[in-house]
Amino acid sequence: MSFSSSSFPSSPYAHALTALGWDGAWEAEFAPYGDQGLVPGRVVRVDRGQCDVMTADGIVRADTAFVTPHDPLRVICTGDWAVVEAAGNPRYVKTYLPRRTAFVRSTSSQRSEGQILAANVDHAIIAVSLAVELDLGRIERFLALAWESGAQPLVVLTKADLVPDPVTLAHLVQDVETTAPGVGVLTVSSHTGEGTDVLAAVVAGGTSVLLGISGAGKSTLANALLGSDVMDVQATRDVDGKGRHTTTTRNLLALPGGGVLIDTPGLRGVGLWDAEAGVGQVFSEIEEYAADCRFHDCAHEAEPGCAVLGAVESGALPQRRLESYRKLLRENQRIVAKTDARLRSEIRRDWRMKSAEGRANYEAKRSGRY
Repeated sequence: MSFSSSSFPSSPYAHALTALGWDGAWEAEFAPYGDQGLVPGRVVRVDRGQCDVMTADGIVRADTAFVTPHDPLRVICTGDWAVVEAAGNPRYVKTYLPRRTAFVRSTSSQRSEGQILAANVDHAIIAVSLAVELDLGRIERFLALAWESGAQPLVVLTKADLVPDPVTLAHLVQDVETTAPGVGVLTVSSHTGEGTDVLAAVVAGGTSVLLGISGAGKSTLANALLGSDVMDVQATRDVDGKGRHTTTTRNLLALPGGGVLIDTPGLRGVGLWDAEAGVGQVFSEIEEYAADCRFHDCAHEAEPGCAVLGAVESGALPQRRLESYRKLLRENQRIVAKTDARLRSEIRRDWRMKSAEGRANYEAKRSGRY
């Protein structure tokens, strides 16, 4: 998505906000509020019930007391287009415009709540360090959340200068490409500059969120894209390649080459939140195999005529991929069930039916009927 002001009428704030992603669709959404004397702005940071909002007149500090609903997914977050009072001390955010996309994960609490990390994102940049062994399962997890958000994911393998052997680097890239069907994989070194020009061209076309665990090189990468040392950087530990949380809040930054970047703190936990479609996208090859299974509700465990298990046996599908697929689906189902009593009942009934069918199929296979 490119930012352009040519497709919407001129307004007192249009030109000033174009660099942050304002366009004709946002203009139309905001029109009723403009008639009330309110002004738009993009949330660049949220902190303790207040947020910094970039308006046509610059950054204003605004209180979010009017938009603190019981649903944690509807609180103001970085990337939102806020509707703010034109004057006052303090100024208040009255509401926000409907989100086009939202990056959500489950919280680490026992309340099974979702946490929104960023809104109105076009590209989800998943930073993965080559300084440590690749965790393909974690990459799949990030990808599931990215696809579910509505953004286009891109995996960026950072610290490529630490893998000087081109053959080894090619194998690592191939492993990630197999893990991320339909997703671009880019190797980058902020130290040498390798790949940063390609990444800058990608992020120039909209709003991007930078994701990854601590030590993945996100802040260094952000500085390379910004052209200056805006984000603090700390060295990673030699023993395990992990880093400290150099970024503690989500910050929205306009890039000199165009586009907007949301930098996020390192994520220790990447829990799924109602991301079944995202999981399906990550494991699209498994779902393609599943279309040829004998039974339409095949669980790919021990059913006869299972095309997915057949693909594993033939070597076309890695066993690790199938196990990861099962794990993420089960996790997502648990999260959804905790928030939906009716679904919990359906899942229990489905488990009982599948258990009975599995036993029957096993006995039939032993008796030679299949």
